[in-house]
Amino acid sequence: MKLIKMKKQFIAILVLTVLLSCKNDNKTNGKLNVVTTTTMITDLVKNIGGDHINIEGLMGSGVDPHLYKASEGDVAKLVNADIIFYNGLHLEGKLVEVFEKMESKSKTSIALAEELDKSKLIESEFFASNYDPHVWFDIDYFKIFAKKVTEVLSEVDPENAENYSLNEKKYLNELDHLKKDVQGVVDILPSEKRILVTAHDAFSYFGEAYRFKVMGLQGLSTATEAGVQDVQKLSTFIIENKIKAIFVESSVPQRTIEALQEAVKSKGHNVEIGGTLYSDALGNAGTPEGTYLGMYRYNIKTIISALLEKDE
Repeated sequence: MKLIKMKKQFIAILVLTVLLSCKNDNKTNGKLNVVTTTTMITDLVKNIGGDHINIEGLMGSGVDPHLYKASEGDVAKLVNADIIFYNGLHLEGKLVEVFEKMESKSKTSIALAEELDKSKLIESEFFASNYDPHVWFDIDYFKIFAKKVTEVLSEVDPENAENYSLNEKKYLNELDHLKKDVQGVVDILPSEKRILVTAHDAFSYFGEAYRFKVMGLQGLSTATEAGVQDVQKLSTFIIENKIKAIFVESSVPQRTIEALQEAVKSKGHNVEIGGTLYSDALGNAGTPEGTYLGMYRYNIKTIISALLEKDE
């Protein structure tokens, strides 16, 4: 079974390589064809590009980018793209080889995280890139993403550069309001209660920005399963710190947190599941949580509400 999957991935890459050897006029209806990976990046590019681009997102709600593999349909989207925007820092680990093929054929392929100052990123000896890739949880970093998207769209499509710039200005203003709103909600929670335990270690940038101690059952990548020792160690931490609520993540199976909850219970203590957070993917399209702004507001309200309730 594993061999079959490897062969399918190889065939997809081979098809991609062959198709890219042909030059195509990819524009549809006079608009740029843009492909994005994660839902966060898709939402960002939509806000900047507006009606002046055709956009295809590879990943949908609840999809784990750490484990995502390119399908044959993805290959077609990538071939027809004028620009590809992705996170980088090995978040989309299974797609790295495909993106390398794109770059070798002079396709405009942009890893947005490459714009960030590496000296300010969270390092990790346990992750392939040596940096935590979940950078979108720092709103200031997401603003840098927005500026890069605007720059690239304007360079490739100068006729609409003014429109992209206006959209960027509006979106950056919305991000500034988001940052202010989030800080206002966080300030309600006493600093000693700012301990966030989730399914995997995706919230460290959020933790740095708002002074939360963040603990994940799994590591930075969900490709690594949590072991018995991980569960026992974290359950002990929860008991010692009198943590009353832990959180599920929408893109990680709920059983990981349920196992942690049972481990705490087996030691004579109780911890409740405080809700589901959006980490590696946004919510369903058409809902507030289906946008970056809505996701962030939902997450912070869920976290603060649960921790405050359990503290009373």
